[in-house]
Amino acid sequence: MEKFMYSLFILLFLGANAQEKGNDILSFKEYLGYVKKYHPIAKQAELQIDMGQANLMRSRGGFDPKIEVDYDRKEFKGTEYYDKLNATFKIPTWYGLELKGNFEQNAGSNLNPSEIVPDDGLYSAGLSMSVGQGFWINERMATLKRAKLLREQTKADRDLLVNQVLFEASLAYFQWLQAYQDSQILNNFFSSAQLRFEGVLKTALAGDIAPIDTVEAKITVQNRALHLEQAKIRFVKSSLELSNFLWMGDNLPIELRPNIIPDVNLGEEIDATLEIHGKPLSSINLENHPKLISLDYKIDQLNVEKRLKANKLLPKIDLEYNLLTTKPDNLHAFIPQDYKGGLSINLPLFLRKERGDLKLAKIKLEDAKFEVDNAQIQIKNKITAIFRELESYAKQNLLINDIVDNYNILLTAEERKFSFGESSLFLVNSRESKLIDAKLKKNALQKKYYTAKAKLFNSLAVNPKKL
Repeated sequence: MEKFMYSLFILLFLGANAQEKGNDILSFKEYLGYVKKYHPIAKQAELQIDMGQANLMRSRGGFDPKIEVDYDRKEFKGTEYYDKLNATFKIPTWYGLELKGNFEQNAGSNLNPSEIVPDDGLYSAGLSMSVGQGFWINERMATLKRAKLLREQTKADRDLLVNQVLFEASLAYFQWLQAYQDSQILNNFFSSAQLRFEGVLKTALAGDIAPIDTVEAKITVQNRALHLEQAKIRFVKSSLELSNFLWMGDNLPIELRPNIIPDVNLGEEIDATLEIHGKPLSSINLENHPKLISLDYKIDQLNVEKRLKANKLLPKIDLEYNLLTTKPDNLHAFIPQDYKGGLSINLPLFLRKERGDLKLAKIKLEDAKFEVDNAQIQIKNKITAIFRELESYAKQNLLINDIVDNYNILLTAEERKFSFGESSLFLVNSRESKLIDAKLKKNALQKKYYTAKAKLFNSLAVNPKKL
């Protein structure tokens, strides 16, 4: 109930706000502003950033200090076999180096001689490191590097998602605009046909013309009414499709009120809203294209993977050195003569797994580079084609405007001749039908022109900052 009242309040507010301004126009910029701020997919795109940041935090966890405690005790038939405590504090660092502090206290009658320590326990401080495999790069380092790159990649992916939903929303607005303009045109001509029918009917009743002459006028009214009703249905459907992109806070969908209409004078507002104004073809720079940026970060991640796989070809050599003392509070108690150290070497003889992994990493990297090259040429050619399309539609719009003006002149002249009795109702209706077709074609061409601008916006993958 609370959500319903909130939705009702929003709808009433929109209507009241429109009335205060003296109109019920939903501007293109205002509409896209709602879409970008409240649409679930736009919000979902912002989650990409949060996911990238969370993934980076998780990767940094590989360098978190750790405390490990190992306690083991065995007692049987009154005999204490062993009582062992081993506590370690570790600090992982870069380049495979790990700092370590340890406390060991063991007791019992069956201890391994190497585990015998003073009664108060034995302390140690030292380090362990890999000097072969894992020195320049290891799983922990690679994971963190990939996470940093992924965080930046998610920003580009976010822009792509936002751009796509705004593109689809723009197409819905242009469809809504065309349906509205078509219905207005057909409504005006329906009214004209009605007035003409009433005039013909009065003339027939006065006996100046035969009653049969009213049939053609009535058929014209009926045709106009039929076309108008079809246009109204298209407008209702386009309004509902537009409503799919309209949301408010708390994920509440809203529906357009019947008195809300589109802005029929978009003009340069489209370019300014989509932020494609004043961008000639020669100024287009694909280096900052989100799609290519995302692919570049993907390549960087694959490069990290390749380095890691190449590093696996090195022998695994681990060194460990710890200074021992029973008095950890005295730094001078740590002397080089009391130590515990070790060396571990591990090297597979054929390295078939490692060489196979490296080859696969190189193939994935080459594949990603081919993908970048292909995407770059596709985007470039698509943008070029859209510019040519825009130029063509601009010329077509000029032509259709002249055609509409000329049909208007012909209809006006025919109506004047009809008023003097020098023409027929058939010729007037014929001229009027041609004019209606031309105006509807003008609306369709206008929509195609606006759609081409939206395609340019989509191809450039712009994420408008001013919405």
